[in-house]
Amino acid sequence: MGLRLGLATGLAALALTAAVAPVSAQAQDDPPAPPPFGGTELGEGPWDFHTEHGPIHVEVVARLERPWGVAFLPEGGMLVTERVGRLRHIDANGMLDPTPIAGLPAMYTFGIAGLKGIALHPDFETNRLVYMAYSKIDPEDENVSTLAVMRGRWAPGSHELTDVEDIFVADTWYGAMPLPERCCGQGPAFGSYGGRLLFDADGYLFVTSGDRNYGEMVQDPASHYGKIFRMTDTGEVPPGNPWVGMDGHEPLTWSTGHRNPLGLAINPDTGEIWESEFGPRGGDEVNRILRGGNYGWIPVTQGMHYNGEQAEHLRNVPGMIDPVLVYGPPSFNPGNLMFYSGDAIPGWDGDMLLGSFTQGLLRYDTDNTGVPIGEPEHLLRSLGQRWRDVQEAPDGSIYLLTDQVEGAVLRLSAP
Repeated sequence: MGLRLGLATGLAALALTAAVAPVSAQAQDDPPAPPPFGGTELGEGPWDFHTEHGPIHVEVVARLERPWGVAFLPEGGMLVTERVGRLRHIDANGMLDPTPIAGLPAMYTFGIAGLKGIALHPDFETNRLVYMAYSKIDPEDENVSTLAVMRGRWAPGSHELTDVEDIFVADTWYGAMPLPERCCGQGPAFGSYGGRLLFDADGYLFVTSGDRNYGEMVQDPASHYGKIFRMTDTGEVPPGNPWVGMDGHEPLTWSTGHRNPLGLAINPDTGEIWESEFGPRGGDEVNRILRGGNYGWIPVTQGMHYNGEQAEHLRNVPGMIDPVLVYGPPSFNPGNLMFYSGDAIPGWDGDMLLGSFTQGLLRYDTDNTGVPIGEPEHLLRSLGQRWRDVQEAPDGSIYLLTDQVEGAVLRLSAP
């Protein structure tokens, strides 16, 4: 089982961890240097690695183009989104259906835009509703797009979604030329959409929304820029949201002050929501998401802006929440994160796993409050992949997606 310490000890260790970019003892067969940022070609596999808690086995399940999110089906198998705008089915035997699932709306797929996170309705076995986040294109201007969440029904063996509809469309329509004047050398308009989806135990849907590289908009409480939303399964405002009934505030908002939140997970031991987030040049973050929390962007970041400027504030700003973990510079580029709750991989129960584009898959021990502590163990670095998603399957194995043109779905298990 992962190490569990008392809260005081855990927070002391955490403060040290969060102050610098993490450095880890490598698994025995991992190289000392990170892989190239663009990733390297993935071999055929399978691969076996030695870790601090024993051996693990990694195998390729399917080859896909820019896979982004995975959802496990109750009948076995999974649905996988490809960022380029396709939804794919892998059956319970690990066979990829060569025909993509049709019925998706038109979407903007330039740069890092496209089809993003996926989640199944809590009553999926009876209603067959699939939810996906995507970059919605403005039919009046091909340069303009926003984040949207659609849902549709999918039946086993079908090659088409039915009853497709948007349940949420963000007000982050952006990209019309000329772009507004912005500070700090922010990136292009086809970035920072967010787009991770997650249903909680109460059946409410959490949606991450990025700042679209227009960070000045994030601290506007009425806007959808740089937020995490909490909504019903139809996109309505649920009871308990922090800003319901307050003038000038978006009632769907659960937390604000985010740059590009691309990871979202629930710790099953505590019920808390955790998030991983791209910073600018460095300043990538892992956050414990609190109701009504403000996480600081754009005035507060521990990274450097793209034009070389330091942020207005680094940390300890009243009313704003500092990250639990922070990385870089150089950029760490986090993928999704998860908390392992199975027993199929000995010694990992309760541990936090975090994907990275540059540092492999990180495994953290956690304390008895679910907070990651100490230095992480870096895994799978020698494969040279950009790890986009990491999810625990119903059988306790772990599935990983690689964010590359010649991408893949991989399965990690104990031998």
